[in-house]
Amino acid sequence: MDAFYASVEQRDHPELRGKPVAVGYAEERGVVAAASYEARRFGVRSAMPSTKAKRLCPQLIFVPGRMEVYKDISRQIHEIFHEYTDIIEPLSLDEAFLDVTENKSGIPLAVDIAREIKRKIREELNLVASAGVSYNKFLAKIASDYRKPDGLCTIHPDQALDFIAHLPIESFWGVGPVTAKKMHSLGIHNGEQLRACSQATLLREFGKVGSLYYDCARGIDLRPVESVRIRKSIGCEHTLEKDISQRSSVIIELYHTAVELVGRLEHKDFRGNTLTLKIKFHDFNQITRSITQSKELITLDVILPLAKQLLKEVDYEHHPIRLIGLSVSNPREETEEKGVWEQLSFEFSDWK
Repeated sequence: MDAFYASVEQRDHPELRGKPVAVGYAEERGVVAAASYEARRFGVRSAMPSTKAKRLCPQLIFVPGRMEVYKDISRQIHEIFHEYTDIIEPLSLDEAFLDVTENKSGIPLAVDIAREIKRKIREELNLVASAGVSYNKFLAKIASDYRKPDGLCTIHPDQALDFIAHLPIESFWGVGPVTAKKMHSLGIHNGEQLRACSQATLLREFGKVGSLYYDCARGIDLRPVESVRIRKSIGCEHTLEKDISQRSSVIIELYHTAVELVGRLEHKDFRGNTLTLKIKFHDFNQITRSITQSKELITLDVILPLAKQLLKEVDYEHHPIRLIGLSVSNPREETEEKGVWEQLSFEFSDWK
């Protein structure tokens, strides 16, 4: 979510402006939900343990989150978006793709629309947006991150391949720390080196996601901006009051998580075939284990035994557990033939 929450707090509380701020809780087991740019200069980042954040920045100011306020501001931002297009695909409260190929204002250049939206967000909400403009989602996302804060970056089709060639491999979608380490071991450190790899090699080394890496290295991303997003999963997770490693305690927490998951599935009338167990250990290392069944996973008597089966694959006796999560995904969907579209996407993120 970048600095969105922290930005709102600094806007609403003038005494916080210009100071290192973290949204979250300063307690021993607290986690930073968002960090202001002043805090980031000290190395403070979202998802960082609060204790580590305070060591990096002793003067860090913690403020509790106000989710309803952030949701309301996000709604106001989307109202501004709708002045220009209704083809809006939210990614989170502070990120969205917009297709402005045909926009309500008849403005020929997407970059001019981006400027107008940035101006309205600043004038009406006293917040700052960064925008990325390009011909597909992958490049729009990259562009939106390129000149933060208060950035506006356009990647034209004739510039895309050169731009991608210089991107560090960590900037590509789906490349986290583990994948980046493997990429480095293969001699892949940037987009140019990734582009030199054959599709067969990437599929062999990274599985199905290898096709995504292959296409992105060539500036290819054919996904349209989808204004209606189909829910792909339902899940819940519990951060424990203290780390646990005894089997009885873990089973009890797993049971409570499964009960909550079943309640959410019933409330949303969601049906899926894949159960995923998420475990975060005391040292913040994280693993997931999944299992797919032919039958739909909707009841506790089906989900809980599968969750216990997945748990057997986890060594928690020597690695105490900090967080347990369960989710159901892989819904059966009717395929729909989609028409041809002309796409120009751009993303706004990092309201500060």
